Amino acid sequence: MWGEDRSSLRQMFTTAWQDFEAGKPLDKQAQMIADVVAIHPEYHAAIGSGGALEKEFDGSDGQSNPFLHMAMHIAVREQLSIDRPPGVVKIHRKLTNRLGDLHEAEHQMVEALAETLWNAQQNNQEPDIEDYVRGLKKRLKQL
Repeated sequence: MWGEDRSSLRQMFTTAWQDFEAGKPLDKQAQMIADVVAIHPEYHAAIGSGGALEKEFDGSDGQSNPFLHMAMHIAVREQLSIDRPPGVVKIHRKLTNRLGDLHEAEHQMVEALAETLWNAQQNNQEPDIEDYVRGLKKRLKQL
């Protein structure tokens, strides 16, 4: 998203959230992070915990990785800001209308993106953008 170092990325989430809660002015990037953190109250404790910065979120304890989940929301929002892949804004609008919930529409997109990234990783190849769009359209049809 903004670099390769996991700790630095996680610290960006923590700092943006702390600054937001303190009422400090935020730049565009920090505001986007704070907006995503705000809609995930279930992760507020993890964001505020210094131990979460180095924790391995491997699912073995039943916990999902809050930083990964929120980073996926940010990736979707960045896609929407530039309509890339082309047509993603239209799909998002349809998902939102059918679900009646912007956050749930983003979750549908996050799930499709996660599947595409997982498939790419398993096949040791670049993510297939067309596969991602097909996954989005499939979710739309299922609603």
